[in-house]
Amino acid sequence: MFSVIDLTNTSLYSPRFIPICREGLGGLNYKQMKVVILGAGNVATHLSIALQGAGHQIVQVFSKTTNSAAALAEKLVVPFTIHSTAMHQDADVYFYAVSDAALPSLLALDIAPGAIHVHTAGSVAMDVFKGKKQCYGVFYPLQTFSKDKSVNFKKVPVFLEASDSQVEQLLVNVAESVAGQVYKIDSTQRMQLHIAAVFASNFVNHMYQVASDLVQKSQLSFDVLKPLIIETADKINYLSPKEAQTGPAKRNDIDVIDSHLSALSESDDLTQLYRLLSQMIFDKQLHQS
Repeated sequence: MFSVIDLTNTSLYSPRFIPICREGLGGLNYKQMKVVILGAGNVATHLSIALQGAGHQIVQVFSKTTNSAAALAEKLVVPFTIHSTAMHQDADVYFYAVSDAALPSLLALDIAPGAIHVHTAGSVAMDVFKGKKQCYGVFYPLQTFSKDKSVNFKKVPVFLEASDSQVEQLLVNVAESVAGQVYKIDSTQRMQLHIAAVFASNFVNHMYQVASDLVQKSQLSFDVLKPLIIETADKINYLSPKEAQTGPAKRNDIDVIDSHLSALSESDDLTQLYRLLSQMIFDKQLHQS
């Protein structure tokens, strides 16, 4: 049985007002929504494929870049436009899967005032819609997406926020049709989650790049590190990060740390990074012991 997990601390909605979208949402077919996708990047690509695969109708792709709009539209076999004035005005839901910087200018456009308008950003508060749209929300899939790497959306958790209870129920139904788990959180919680995701994914991936550069200096392939990387990630399924932590910083092995710093001395950035991370690991272990 699919369940929606409510992680909010308070009621999200005031009982005094429930906005009406297109004379109410009750008549919408939650299993086959008409959707316009704004954006054609990584998130837009995977979300639109998942929505279409779940039976929803993607009626149009909008992007300011012709090549990216055409590429996504070709995958979905749907029309596209690069002109906001040519945007489809009769869809049920408009998904804004665009950069944070692009969102305000798009929200200022007079697009389908009776529809549901939803952004997919982790770091943008839902209040960005206030005064611009009547019925709105957030549909944030927590995953790293690349256009050329397939993702099983059924394993992706989706975090929702909505302007009112009716919009929330619509988004819950849409999310349940494509996602593995659905959570209700507020904008403050989502910001903290997004920051955590940057540490857990984006920064970790950059560490892979640092490690790759280091081994290549010794004419070694990055492939030799992959078993270590896979095992480190897999341990988190069984142990907490605290329990899984190993290495010289946890042991406070000064001799090893000093030898590493000496080997990194040609790079001030890596030396500082190594010192900072080692100190943070040691301090965390000291505090937790």
